[in-house]
Amino acid sequence: MNTPAFILAGIAAGLLIYALIRGEGLALAGIKMAGATVWNNLILIVLGFLIAGLMQVLIPKDLIATWLGGTAGVKAVFIGCLVGGLVPGSPYVVFPIVAGFYQAGAGLGAVIGFVTAWSLWSVSRLPVEMALINPKVALIRYAITFIVPPAAGLLAHSLGKFLL
Repeated sequence: MNTPAFILAGIAAGLLIYALIRGEGLALAGIKMAGATVWNNLILIVLGFLIAGLMQVLIPKDLIATWLGGTAGVKAVFIGCLVGGLVPGSPYVVFPIVAGFYQAGAGLGAVIGFVTAWSLWSVSRLPVEMALINPKVALIRYAITFIVPPAAGLLAHSLGKFLL
């Protein structure tokens, strides 16, 4: 296991022990809720990893390097942002896809731009946000956050030259 897995295992074990000490069936209730969450999201997780794996073998690495690689520079960051803003899906789907791009040769700036744009710009959420909150508020939020994904991607691209 890697370090994050050890940390999560420690937190889970600590919480489980605490629930057992508190009694009242809390541990069993928590385990049942965890199982339900896994069951409800299992198909998304499996499909996300399937897409990520297939992308790594179907999309030529030189194509990823050309368009999203570290040597593609600013172009890669903006393409990563554009794609990230257009890709719908939950983290269970998107993060395996991003990992697939990164492992296939996408640069740090493109990956950071992608994830940040997916988080802030997600075009698929815009209609829901406009309907549930307010169109004006949603559009102002999009306008305010418009610069963040490219700025984050460009900063990551610059830092990546020194850190990686």
